[in-house]
Amino acid sequence: MTDTWQLQDAKNQFGELVEQAMTRGPQRVTRGGHPAVVVMSADDYDRLTSPPLSLKVLLRQAQLDDVDLERDRDTGREIDV
Repeated sequence: MTDTWQLQDAKNQFGELVEQAMTRGPQRVTRGGHPAVVVMSADDYDRLTSPPLSLKVLLRQAQLDDVDLERDRDTGREIDV
């Protein structure tokens, strides 16, 4: 089945439209041959509308156990000022 539906087909097969949105991703609905709406799963919608995570939260959630994160203690070269 296609990911684009004519409005009348979407009305007549709404259950199938919802099933496709939940299993195959967002489904477009056209009216008069022009894009009208997109039907998507609640999970997709929540991901799309949730605020982005801060860098702090992302780093805390990251799996960094196997990453060498030691700081180089070298002070660099000496320069005359």
